[in-house]
Amino acid sequence: MPAAHLPFTPELEPQLRAWLAEDIGRGDLTAAALAGRHGRAHWLAKAPGVFCGGVLVEPLFRLLDPALRLQLLVADGQPVVAGQRLLELEAGSAALVAGERTALNLAMRLSGIATATAALVAELEGTGVRLADTRKTTPGLRRLEKYAVRCGGGSNHRQGLDDAAMLKENHLAWAGGLEVAIAAVRAHAPWPARVIVEAETAAEAAAAVQAGADGVLLDEFPPAQLRQLVPELRSLAGGRQLVLEASGVQPEQLRDYASSGIDLISTSAPITRSAWLDLSMRFDF
Repeated sequence: MPAAHLPFTPELEPQLRAWLAEDIGRGDLTAAALAGRHGRAHWLAKAPGVFCGGVLVEPLFRLLDPALRLQLLVADGQPVVAGQRLLELEAGSAALVAGERTALNLAMRLSGIATATAALVAELEGTGVRLADTRKTTPGLRRLEKYAVRCGGGSNHRQGLDDAAMLKENHLAWAGGLEVAIAAVRAHAPWPARVIVEAETAAEAAAAVQAGADGVLLDEFPPAQLRQLVPELRSLAGGRQLVLEASGVQPEQLRDYASSGIDLISTSAPITRSAWLDLSMRFDF
């Protein structure tokens, strides 16, 4: 997979500091035994998968030792095999020991997500249908977990409530109807935003298209129904761009759904169900 881009924006550094502080606490009690020592280490993959999290290693360890030297041997988003060397580190021994667990935990979590995403994306290869994530993310880790999805070849659906408006059943009921809800969102959004409407029936989907929604999330529709419904919805759109998305899809059904003519399949599975990819840090003496 091509490497995704994770810009090192200002808010990331405080997060890294906080994660280090969680583990180091009042101070690493083993640091005294390592005072003045210089060390080298490397990372190994202990299982096959897709590596992710290497971009965090340098800024994290540099907080502990500004003189850190790092060589990344595998870019984020690249497949790895068991036993493969991923990166090499050189820094103060106390810094290497203090940052080891936090750095590995982040990379194993993110690599697990990237690996799970890549497996699902492979199921859709050649169909033209994209796999997207959801807002089911770990609080505080959303930006990184969604980065891992991109490293696995998936797409990000929404970063949050501020970059697209998804109107669900409760919104429509409280707003007083579909047209009222769409009009209110468009009138008050402070920046251009897509309006997506969740539909659970064919009638709701058709009404959303006729009301001018930019996209329709088709929730738990069987593939056979979508094969009939998707052309009807595109016809109702009259040639304007319309994104049709399927949700509630089981991994074994991906290709069946992809054959229906939809644009997007959204799933929380790579983030909520993935196992960590086993990585280790070995010290060179």
